[in-house]
Amino acid sequence: MLTKLKAKVQSAIKAQAKAANRIGLTPNAISAAGILLAFLSAIAYAGGRQNLSLAVVLLLLSGYCDMLDGAIARLCQKTTFFGGFLDSLLDRYADSAIYTGIILGALCTAPWGLAALIGSLLVSYARARAEAADIKMESIGIAERAERIIILAAASIAEIFLANALEAGIILLAVLTNVTVAQRSIYAYKMLKEKEKN
Repeated sequence: MLTKLKAKVQSAIKAQAKAANRIGLTPNAISAAGILLAFLSAIAYAGGRQNLSLAVVLLLLSGYCDMLDGAIARLCQKTTFFGGFLDSLLDRYADSAIYTGIILGALCTAPWGLAALIGSLLVSYARARAEAADIKMESIGIAERAERIIILAAASIAEIFLANALEAGIILLAVLTNVTVAQRSIYAYKMLKEKEKN
């Protein structure tokens, strides 16, 4: 859903991408920084409500790294198949760590947290399987990674002032991610059927 907006944001950070490239930062190095920030965010979440401010700052910085590494790769012609693979793999680790931290910090109930985690992983899996069959999945579905980070960040900030706000955000993510999996499954089914006809 926010893929088009993400493209505009990436365009706006071209200056940062150029500066990062000038000092020798590679897309893979930025990806590594992003996963480190995600793990630190997960640890902060696991510490409970008193660490929410730190957790959300680290979460947003990790999301920024996720945008910056792609911007550097495209701007400086450093895109590689392995780089794309590594970025996607590290994103799954980041997602898993964040949800695990939220569950361990008792900021949501475990069943809803696990439902949101499974849904998030399957959103990405559905895209990977479809694109392996040459079906483009970018922008298909209502809860891509950008949306999930925004919802988590907003719910985390709300939790600072309002108890159970993060639980509500996790429930919303559990629903939206699994709806997205259904949307992508239906889209893949239709596209594959069309391919079979041709």
